[in-house]
Amino acid sequence: MLRKAALATALASLIGLGACTPVNSYQGFQAVDHAPGDVKVGEDTRSTVMARLGTPTAVSTFDKDTWFYISQVTSHTAFYHPRVNKRDVVAIAFRKSDDQVVAVNTYTIQDGRVIAYNNRETPTRGREMTVLEQLLGSISAAGALPQQDVNPNSHGRQGGP
Repeated sequence: MLRKAALATALASLIGLGACTPVNSYQGFQAVDHAPGDVKVGEDTRSTVMARLGTPTAVSTFDKDTWFYISQVTSHTAFYHPRVNKRDVVAIAFRKSDDQVVAVNTYTIQDGRVIAYNNRETPTRGREMTVLEQLLGSISAAGALPQQDVNPNSHGRQGGP
């Protein structure tokens, strides 16, 4: 009986430790044969980059001649929020005239910036009305509207025979 209790305790401990093991997730571009950093400035063109690396993760919104290959590794442990362990962004810029690669820039997670969001409300223009002004305003507005005769047979026309 004591052996079964010890075995059950050991099994529960192993299951508990297994739940605390981080799970890694890989998102974005995964280099298989060639890495985006292997692209050579002045040698490669848009077509050779597409043949080697495939479709980019993103294309610049304002400059269609800049491609981005983005990859990220996150780990998630038990009930904690996921943590980004590694992030790589490779920006490849092409010359418009001959589609030649003019720049290859690699950015890592250390190059990123944390943006502090402001939780305060944005003030709006105009004047705030009190509850009494709102009530009196809605009562007077309802009385000021003209009464309309709506005939179900009029098909959208108002008044008249």
